[in-house]
Amino acid sequence: MSLPAFAALLERLVFTPGRLAKLALLRDWYATQPDPDRGVGLAALTGELVFTAAKPSLIRDMVAARTDPVLLALSHDYVGDFAETVALIWPGRARGAEGINTPAPGLAEVVEALELTPKPALPELIAGWLDAVDATSRLALIKLITGGLRVGISGRLARVALAEWAGKPVEEIEEVWHGVAPPYLALFRWLEGQAGRPDPREAPVFRPLMLAHPLEDADLAALDPAQWRAEWKWDGIRVQLTAGPGGRRLWSRGGEDVSGAFPEIVEAMDFHAVLDGELLVIRDGVVAPFADLQQRLNRKVVTPKMQRDFPVGVRLYDLLFETTEDLRPLPFDARRARLEEWAARHAPARMDLSPQIAFASVAQLGEIREGARAASIEGLMLKRGDSAYVAGRVKGLWWKWKRAPLSIDAVLMYAQRGHGKRSSFYSDYTFGLWRPDGQGGEELVPVGKAYSGYTDAELGWLDRWIRNHTTGRFGPVREVEKELVLEVIFDAAQLSTRHKSGVALRFPRIARIRTDKPASEADRLENLMSYVAAARPAEG
Repeated sequence: MSLPAFAALLERLVFTPGRLAKLALLRDWYATQPDPDRGVGLAALTGELVFTAAKPSLIRDMVAARTDPVLLALSHDYVGDFAETVALIWPGRARGAEGINTPAPGLAEVVEALELTPKPALPELIAGWLDAVDATSRLALIKLITGGLRVGISGRLARVALAEWAGKPVEEIEEVWHGVAPPYLALFRWLEGQAGRPDPREAPVFRPLMLAHPLEDADLAALDPAQWRAEWKWDGIRVQLTAGPGGRRLWSRGGEDVSGAFPEIVEAMDFHAVLDGELLVIRDGVVAPFADLQQRLNRKVVTPKMQRDFPVGVRLYDLLFETTEDLRPLPFDARRARLEEWAARHAPARMDLSPQIAFASVAQLGEIREGARAASIEGLMLKRGDSAYVAGRVKGLWWKWKRAPLSIDAVLMYAQRGHGKRSSFYSDYTFGLWRPDGQGGEELVPVGKAYSGYTDAELGWLDRWIRNHTTGRFGPVREVEKELVLEVIFDAAQLSTRHKSGVALRFPRIARIRTDKPASEADRLENLMSYVAAARPAEG
């Protein structure tokens, strides 16, 4: 695939909002593009390309050397996305200049050159490419180098499209994905029927997780307590632990390798098994708020002090493999018994079992759920005792019964443009609550930021309102008149020294635009603090 073809794909993905339409674009791309470029493009879409020498700072230095800094700053402020700004403002060479008619490079050519070229020679190499292509291809090239494509494609969606194109279950692709590497030649040969399925051998590969459906009232009424098992739904991140002779990996629920952020967990994985569990910060058996776990997420380097201050552990839910034996076809009750035996035999450090909760009736289960918030737990998980471990979200086998969300009426204070298809809208909203200003009056203090929950129509309305009520601009951020009230729902509130208000919200999202309510009647900070006071840590 040439760079212009990849650029055209990215552009179409950005302006194609529907999931089915994105899948169609990807299927067509897999079917029509040659190797190895299609594999390199797949790696770029799934975030598997990492360049050690070519970094975003290199692009910033290059464009700063070619353009007026004030013009660059103003352009970035207007456009919002830095890569797009560079693609548009890059001063190409005059017609007839040497190399100006050089054909655009292929993706595999770009990757190979970036990996082999010495760092001092990279600016000249990249500048030559940028000079030779149009703005659309420049944008694709810059995003390829910097790694932030932002075209609304997750690794999972790219693999779903791959499965649809090849006519194979996506679970089969998921189970070999981490055993192959870009440009995925063996993978494509298998999918096209030219070779057998790639064998990851003893490589620690990810197995797709089994997921739960939200429990509705009708489903609750039909529950037979004798058929179901209950567990706490812990407020951490779902992980899969894979360990054996081929290595050890800690995976997120989406199949992302998070081993580097939690080395103490990987060190404790001295076994040959695949386990499903919840990663939590746990101090002396007490589960800490999710805000503590956030201090450990998305870090490339974890210091010893970070490990001491935010000690992590895994609360185990399920046993998928014991050595090479696949336990997923077994009923949940049988897997649970095997898990308990396994845990007693191995007693791995930093791991314990998520306890099962006895209940005799749906009413009793509801009373147990009501206590979840006070215990800093998200809610309950309900699993059929005879359910096999089935990848994906199969309705009727597992239910999640989360506690009801909390809500506040807050005042919109700032708005920022989004990314991808939302880059032309102000879609990220900072909101605040009232508190005494120390001089007999009141002031607004920011308490959170939300960028979901609203409909497309509401997004358009909010964008127009923000543009018409702007009082100040700070780069891509607009300050607005403190007049609009938003109903914000969230899962929990926790004390935080990192925020001016002293509190952080868990999963805030916009529930309603309160045009009927004046800003003066929005909630006070003490209302939010009452939610914090009502919570206490959970003991394991």
